[in-house]
Amino acid sequence: METIRATEYHDLVSVDDPRVSPDGERVAFVRSVPKDDEEYEATVYVVPLGGDEPTQFTISEGVDSTPRWSPSGDRLAFVSTRGADDDRPQLWVMPTEGGEARQVTDVVGGVSQLAWSPDGTKIAFVQSSTEDDREEGRDISLDGGEYEPETPDPRVIDRKIYRAAENYFDGKRSHVYLADLDDASVARVTDGDFDHVGPEWGDETTLYFGARREGDPDDNIIVDIVAYDTDVEEEETLFQTSAWGASLTATADGRIAYAFSPEDNATLRQTELKVFDRNTGETVTLTESLDRTLAIEPQWNPDEELVYFGTPDQGDQVIWRVPGDGSDDPQRVVGDGHITDFSIGSDALAYTKSEWDHPGDLFVSTPGGAETHRLTRANADYLNDRAVSQPEELSFESEAGIEIQGWLLTPPDFDADEQYPLVVEIHGGPHAMWSTSGTMWHEFQALAAAGYVVFWSNPRGSTGYGEDHMAAIERDWGDTTMTDVMAGVDLVAERDYVDEHEMFVTGGSFGGYMTSWIVGHTDRFKGAVSQRGVYELSSFYGSTDAFKLIEWDFGTTPWEEPEFLWERSPAAYVENVTTPTLLIHSDNDFRVPVNNAEMLYLLLKKNDVETRLVRYPREGHELSRSGEPGHIVDRLERIVRWFDGYSEYSDAPKALERGDDGLSAAEEDEDENGETGADTEDE
Repeated sequence: METIRATEYHDLVSVDDPRVSPDGERVAFVRSVPKDDEEYEATVYVVPLGGDEPTQFTISEGVDSTPRWSPSGDRLAFVSTRGADDDRPQLWVMPTEGGEARQVTDVVGGVSQLAWSPDGTKIAFVQSSTEDDREEGRDISLDGGEYEPETPDPRVIDRKIYRAAENYFDGKRSHVYLADLDDASVARVTDGDFDHVGPEWGDETTLYFGARREGDPDDNIIVDIVAYDTDVEEEETLFQTSAWGASLTATADGRIAYAFSPEDNATLRQTELKVFDRNTGETVTLTESLDRTLAIEPQWNPDEELVYFGTPDQGDQVIWRVPGDGSDDPQRVVGDGHITDFSIGSDALAYTKSEWDHPGDLFVSTPGGAETHRLTRANADYLNDRAVSQPEELSFESEAGIEIQGWLLTPPDFDADEQYPLVVEIHGGPHAMWSTSGTMWHEFQALAAAGYVVFWSNPRGSTGYGEDHMAAIERDWGDTTMTDVMAGVDLVAERDYVDEHEMFVTGGSFGGYMTSWIVGHTDRFKGAVSQRGVYELSSFYGSTDAFKLIEWDFGTTPWEEPEFLWERSPAAYVENVTTPTLLIHSDNDFRVPVNNAEMLYLLLKKNDVETRLVRYPREGHELSRSGEPGHIVDRLERIVRWFDGYSEYSDAPKALERGDDGLSAAEEDEDENGETGADTEDE
């Protein structure tokens, strides 16, 4: 059989955002696949619950997302970039029994977060716009004209957080709008220099949403939960919560389920699920007995008695349900895999899940989790011809008797009588959790297919094992995490088929931090690839949109304890590094800006460490998960090339000596031009 290669990312289909139809007979979802090296094609599909094959619902043009059934099920709303020269997503509505899709909006800021009114006459949505856009009415309609905002020159900045993802805000704020489907009008519900998110309907005239309007919203996570009466066009702030977003879901009789994270040290605390009752003014915490953190947004079931939600849970991403009045503890409904999203209907629970043997499909079960049925096999043709290795689950003890969960993946042609090099993968976050699948499925399998044994784990700091486990790295990212990771490495290295002298390490974001921390504290690894990492905590604090992570995880700021933060930065130990280290970063990474990589690269060069900095244009912090397909492939190929160059199990020369040899992008260049493309790496 064929093995899994980096280039085959182009062949992988993903499915997400499932939505059960009101009649409970169909599920709409989004099917995405790389279109070429730079773009994806995303299309809405519909599949009957009876098990027939999925059918394509929208045309293959642009990127479709957010399918939402009308309350009666006769129409499906979705967001699409079709027909747009500027890729600005707009709202479309299409009859479900056949007919053409109709474009509902033509607005400047794009459309997201759709919510149908209960009577099916309106759709609430969110778009981002500037004050000028709102004054000129461009957020209501462009009247069919083209509008391309000018990039500010100079860019004048007044906010603490002025950029995120891959973009500068440039005066934009997110606001809630209503599209009236009867008269094709658009009206703005909110205004002002604040952000508004998460519109959800209660009854036919009540729209709920979150508003970041407390103090300086760039410097806190306080969210007003607001009720807007569409009849009288007036709003009322009901209560405040503190959370990274406004994950809420409402009932017709005024009960609002929402996320809550303690305002102080929020990154070290679980996110709880609460319900506020407008009629009584009382609030109940539904997850008080559950030592897990909310990770998938809550949904009321159709009879509005139960709330469904998702959490990480010991290596799985699972769905729970709980009575909305808090009369019973949460019940685990479905798990045993990495669930990314779900939709609850009267008689069915639909969800997208990846497992060790596939990168993701659509499943359905009864509301209680029984009679599970797989509705799609999106990558069946590809997987039928590929050898997929099954991970082995490990449990090992770190210091003070702390139990850590991890996994080991061997090459497809594994022979226990042979020896193999080891790659250690470390997750980001730091408050995240890895499973046997999820977004790392392709990378883990490709590394194993390249001849490496792959080890990964969920050390202290990870979610899914309780608040104490998550908070154990307070004021100590490096030593505590390294202790846990290396305990797993020591266990794995005892196996006869693992060559303990041929070990390599990599990780991204916090995993990049840990990769660089580890090579500054041990020389056991022959090569390292540090990706989009935090390497100096004070400069990270001063350039990221997530500076609260330092304030909460370390309980300090650069001016209060500069030496303390320096001593906990990988850059402080660069003179100890002897491990050849490749640095990978994105030019538009505004979560961990590239200045961190630039600093570490120069320090490594000054200390004569074999190193290289590879920078990806147009990409942000999500490069490995949702970057341009060509960049995703190139990144993974460069990781394998770097390790191969220092492995006795490969006859490949060092990547520093290879130019573009072995990179598929260069081979394509050669095929097209008859000559090898130029080396674009930064030396």
